[in-house]
Amino acid sequence: MTDVQTRLFRVHARHPGAPHTHVVTEASFEAAAVAYLEVWACEATEDGTASVVVRDLASGHEHCFRLDLDTGVMAPCD
Repeated sequence: MTDVQTRLFRVHARHPGAPHTHVVTEASFEAAAVAYLEVWACEATEDGTASVVVRDLASGHEHCFRLDLDTGVMAPCD
C-alpha cells in the first residue's frame, strides 16, 4: 500500500456570487479541485467549464483551475 501525503486545501468557485468556500483534504491541488466539484455544484459557463480556486492552507499557495464538465479536461485559469 502506498503512503499518500494529504494536505488541507480551501476551495471555492471562481465566479461572482460563488457558493461558500469548503476545506478539502487531498494529495494535490488538482485532486482538491475535482473533489470540490464532485461534492458541491458549481455553475458552468456557456462553454461547459467551471473554474475553482484552490489554496493550500499550510503554504498559502493558490492555483486556479478551469475544468471541462463534459470531458474532465483541466487547465489553468486564463
